[in-house]
Amino acid sequence: MSIFSSAVLTRRRPAGRRASALLSFMIATAVGFVPGPRLDDGAPPAPESTVTEASPRASAAPTGDAQAQPPASRPSPQPARSASALPGDEAPGDAETGNETLLGNDVSWPQCSGDLPEGPAFAIVGVNNGLANTTNPCLHQQLDWADDSAGGTGQPRLALYVNTANPGLRGSWWPTNNEYGGEVVANPYGTCQGQDDAACAYMYGYAKAFDDAYLRTISEPGTYLWWLDVETGNSWSGDRNANRADLEGMADFFHSIGARVGIYSSARQWGQIVGEVGSASSLYSLPSWLAGARTAGGAASMCSAAPLTAGGRVVLTQFVADGFDHDHSCI
Repeated sequence: MSIFSSAVLTRRRPAGRRASALLSFMIATAVGFVPGPRLDDGAPPAPESTVTEASPRASAAPTGDAQAQPPASRPSPQPARSASALPGDEAPGDAETGNETLLGNDVSWPQCSGDLPEGPAFAIVGVNNGLANTTNPCLHQQLDWADDSAGGTGQPRLALYVNTANPGLRGSWWPTNNEYGGEVVANPYGTCQGQDDAACAYMYGYAKAFDDAYLRTISEPGTYLWWLDVETGNSWSGDRNANRADLEGMADFFHSIGARVGIYSSARQWGQIVGEVGSASSLYSLPSWLAGARTAGGAASMCSAAPLTAGGRVVLTQFVADGFDHDHSCI
């Protein structure tokens, strides 16, 4: 994931060894879904009960009209309160001790056909296959690679990121009420009635986060930091209030299972999609991961840039070099 596209270079190929979490496997197995990716940008509508593409590790057969179900006794969701390139001339460094800066890497589906960076201090793995309702086909192989992260920074050794979108009625699925995953969701925007409005956008975001947590076969999803990847390349409404509601739905769901949440974007793209966020929003205090730097020095300088939301702070910055996304920890 980066604001800039990058080529994949040859380095070390991971060996897949992680088995899918039993609980997530059971959930995915119980759910009916359409095989293969589904577009969130105006593809012909699928039945409203087919909610997502499941992880390739989950061998479930379509059942027609089942909806994802959470594990027993999941907490009810409660809304939580919780770039541009800059100059620089440093080359990317490896994750080593001493005077050299410790860097991390983020990877996802574009790296499935190639090798992965060697020896990151921390790793951030993309859960989706480029769209909010899909699964990274090599998710578990990349999680295996991330397990070898060296640590040594203020970042978790392994974090996750997810694609985001607000396609409205153009999407292949759009909510029609405030129910998802077998529960009635407390919706701060009122009742969703299938309209292209903030109430249904909130439910869409909530549903995509639910699917990311429970249908991608992520073990113990509440233990991770989940980054929301907010880019103009995905489908968005012209109504920034609805887009904000969509992201709040995602953040509120992740918070409801005890997970941490952050926002990845550039200042320009965030402004186009969401704009200013008020202090009452559950996005207000989230940490920022800023994209857009072109060098290690530029990424370090961006640590002092304004966060995406006024109540947050910049904790991570990204630059692209050697065909990989490199990440500089600001904490």
